[in-house]
Amino acid sequence: MRIIVSGLIGQYPNVGGTVWDYLQYAIGFRDLGHEVWYLEDTGSWCYNPVTEEHSADCAVNVAYVEKMAHAFGLGDHWLYRNEADGRWFGARDERSAEQILREADVLVNVAGSAWLRESTAAIPHKLYLDGDPMFTHIKLSRASEKNRQRFDQHTDFFTFGLSIGQPDCLAPVLGYDWKTTVQPVVLELWQGEGTAGKPWSGAWTTAMNWISYDPQEFNGHTYGQKDSEFVKFLELPRHTPETFVLAMGQGFGQKRPTDSILENGWRIVEPDKVIPDHESYRQFLLDSKAEWSIAKNGYVAGRTGWFSCRTACYLAAGRPAVVQDTGWSRHLPSGRGAHAFATLEEARRGIALVVQNYAAESAAAKKFATEYFEAKKVCSKILEDSEIP
Repeated sequence: MRIIVSGLIGQYPNVGGTVWDYLQYAIGFRDLGHEVWYLEDTGSWCYNPVTEEHSADCAVNVAYVEKMAHAFGLGDHWLYRNEADGRWFGARDERSAEQILREADVLVNVAGSAWLRESTAAIPHKLYLDGDPMFTHIKLSRASEKNRQRFDQHTDFFTFGLSIGQPDCLAPVLGYDWKTTVQPVVLELWQGEGTAGKPWSGAWTTAMNWISYDPQEFNGHTYGQKDSEFVKFLELPRHTPETFVLAMGQGFGQKRPTDSILENGWRIVEPDKVIPDHESYRQFLLDSKAEWSIAKNGYVAGRTGWFSCRTACYLAAGRPAVVQDTGWSRHLPSGRGAHAFATLEEARRGIALVVQNYAAESAAAKKFATEYFEAKKVCSKILEDSEIP
């Protein structure tokens, strides 16, 4: 089959982790024996990381997409549409690009990154993959009729919210048959050794934004971002001798309370400096002892069961994880390799367990990733759940 995987790699060419979120799908489907193309057609003007502005000139973005396609073994199987002038790149011309799309069997619309046009809407199987549960569902509940109709053109709907549709999950289902999934991880790409001498070498780390976007109101409740969860664990470094280094972006509104975070024993490195591309992002994880991280408040308060795509990569690298429970521990095992916590004491206890038996925890992390996140397994299940032969 010809499978089109959409993404936002070129839209944000200075965010190292973004590449992995999309291209591990492409590799997973390719390794199942399918013909895979990467598509970037966001319906938005591109962002230029040099000028830090949206621009009609997509030269930087196109070059980055082409570079990543070759780096991940897709070769010339990529398409990029510049919204400013409608020009296609990666194909000879518009007609060639649209023919590639029209002859496809499946569109895997990761995070809804592809803006459906006539050519993509004509693909028989259009799978919407939601990686931002609760927030996606709230926004969809308020969508205009036009945008709701565009969403309804998809044939199947998947979400990282493993509890979506269950009685205690607060995310609105909105009449859709939500199927659950997780991040596919190409295990062999996460094998490697850590390096010494970095501020984060051998430390507990994570990569995050303080705030990604405004809180959302729904049914009388406010669902916030990571800032409102992080403050609950602000004093964690005072309760353990371990070192914590956060690749933490200032985020929306530049509101990160840097001084307060540092005063409580955390260390901060700027993501745009230390993990600007996919290689530095991968090495950052490999250099780490383990991951400690919280989730967006919306994931936690909404009891969505979300599990992080970033954490899945830590596990594949053999780096144990102590991460906040969003309800994921009801669907995935907690206790060896990956530890769920809801309170500061549970977080401290999980860290202590990892430190006490690190070799076994590291092995368990790899086993966890192999069992639940291996790319071919996850991608095959997506096709199976969509009833695509």
